[in-house]
Amino acid sequence: MTGVLEGMLAAQLALRDGLHAVGLTPLVAGQPQWPFAHRLAAEMMWIDPGHARRVAISGLFVVLAVFLLLATLFRVGWKARLGLVSSAAAALIFAPGPAEHLLWAEATPTSLHRNASDFSPANILRGQALFQQHCQQCHGADARGEGPQAHKLAMWPPNLAGGLLWKRLDGELFWHVRHGMRNARTGKETMPGISEISMTDADIWKVLDYLQANAAGQTLRSVGVWERPVRLPRFQMRCRNGGERSSASLSGQRLLIALPSDDRAAQAVEDPRWVSVVLGGAADAECAAQDDQLLPALALLLGDSEQGARGQQLLVDRDGWLRARSKPGLSAWSVDDLICRTESGGAKPSTSANEQGIDALLRRMDGDPVRLVRAGFPH
Repeated sequence: MTGVLEGMLAAQLALRDGLHAVGLTPLVAGQPQWPFAHRLAAEMMWIDPGHARRVAISGLFVVLAVFLLLATLFRVGWKARLGLVSSAAAALIFAPGPAEHLLWAEATPTSLHRNASDFSPANILRGQALFQQHCQQCHGADARGEGPQAHKLAMWPPNLAGGLLWKRLDGELFWHVRHGMRNARTGKETMPGISEISMTDADIWKVLDYLQANAAGQTLRSVGVWERPVRLPRFQMRCRNGGERSSASLSGQRLLIALPSDDRAAQAVEDPRWVSVVLGGAADAECAAQDDQLLPALALLLGDSEQGARGQQLLVDRDGWLRARSKPGLSAWSVDDLICRTESGGAKPSTSANEQGIDALLRRMDGDPVRLVRAGFPH
């Protein structure tokens, strides 16, 4: 099914970008506008596998019909052409035809926009400050929708400290922050938009970065795992072999992130299976983070205070997702430290009898990769 969803997203992005390339649509907030009132509702296919199968089969019938019509362009007799056209019409008629109300979702001009921020510690913390200044009065300090001014709105704000953010596309969240929201039935404003004087477009993306980080931390604190994938924030570091570089340059390698600790025995152990990155580490560390804002950003993702986060260690997989955590005072790594798992529900990768502790954990991380899905679309 993932391939179907990827194809749907790619087709819509190609249509959007193609219309902009020929001058039919403008840029909105720095990216091409989605010009239609609706988009394909990938979220429904993610929820309902039966509906997804009908969409996939219908798509195959449409492809077959197009192929048959293209075949009429070749030099064939009129009877053959009539047969090809008839077959194409039959393919369209007998396609399963998914329910229309499940196939389409209401769209905004920025529906297919991608978050223009890079999820860096600075952007996450800037988003936190903007949220506290402009949004906290209604949405609450924890973003659960129970701020002191919330009762004055026509509808109480939603809980943004859970999984709701991952059920919406980035671009649609952006649009609602900028232009507000209205009741679909009555048209009454349920959330006011924010002016460009108060927040630039770049500021809104940073607020969304903060909300994602905050939701991850609140979920981890309440249920003990990240229910949605969490990216490692991008930061600068200095490595013994390679000088100053970005964390993104280590894509394809596992990372061990060691948060500051006064206990030298708890500091990161160098190992050929990962790259060790120490926050506030000594100059001779394998890699030392050069970003003072990384600790508070990671503490936010962990749902902890900066002091409470000290001494923790995080394992990052080869794709840049935070996967496992070890707290101070715990024994060696084990699969129980995995706090980010896939949603596939498939069988767990098997481990051999001689694989225990860190070996079993790393095998699980490599054999069970995560994928970020927002509103049904793979990202």
